Amino acid sequence: MSAGKAPMHPMLARYLAQLSTNPLRTKALTSSMFCFLQEVIGSNAAGLPPPQIPKNAAPLTKALVSAHIDSKAIKMALYGFFVSAPMSHFLVGILQKAFAGKTGLKARLGQLLASNLLISPINAAVFLASMAVINGAKSVDEVIRTVKGGFFSVLRVSWVVSPLSMTVAQQFIPVELWVPFFNTVQFMLGTFMNIKMKKMRLAAARKEAEERERERARNASQAEL
Repeated sequence: MSAGKAPMHPMLARYLAQLSTNPLRTKALTSSMFCFLQEVIGSNAAGLPPPQIPKNAAPLTKALVSAHIDSKAIKMALYGFFVSAPMSHFLVGILQKAFAGKTGLKARLGQLLASNLLISPINAAVFLASMAVINGAKSVDEVIRTVKGGFFSVLRVSWVVSPLSMTVAQQFIPVELWVPFFNTVQFMLGTFMNIKMKKMRLAAARKEAEERERERARNASQAEL
C-alpha cells in the first residue's frame, strides 16, 4: 500500500488559500513582513549600536530602539508592500503566462534565461534605487550612482541563486508551493546580504574613526614640537 501525501500544516493551508483568493494582497503583506524582519535582524546581527535617545524616554521607546525597530525598518516594510511585492507579482505573472503549459528541458531553460536576463535586472535596479531613497538620497543623480555602483554585484548574486532555486522548485516543489518557497529563499538571501552590508559599513566607519584619531594625535604631536 503506497503512502499518501503528508498532511499540510493548517497555517500553510490557510496561507495558500489566501494566496489563491487574494494573491497580490497576500504577497504584499508577506513581502512587507519579510523586509521589515530583514532590516531588524540585520541591524541586530551585525552589531550596530542603537541610536542615542533621551534618558527620560518612555520604556516602549527604549525597547524599540534597543531592538532596532526604527524608521528605516518601517520604510523597508513599506518598500516590501508597495514596491517589491507588486513588481514581483506582475513580472512573475508575465513569466508564468509565457511558459504556461510548456514542459520539457527547453521550456525550463527558457524560463531560467527569461528570469535571469529580464526579471533579475529589473529587480536589481528597482531594489538599489529604492534602497538609495530609503538611505537618504536627495537627488536623481545620487540614486543613479547607487544603482550603477551596485547593479552588477546584486545581479551576480541573483544569477547564482535564481537558477539554483528555480531548478530546485522545478524538480522538487509542487507548483502551489512555489510562492512560499521563493519567498523563503529571498528572505534568507536578503537577510544574509543585509547583515554583510551592515558589517562592512560598520567596519568602514570604525576604520575612518581610527584614522581621524591617528590624524589628531599626529597634529597634537607636531604642535608640541
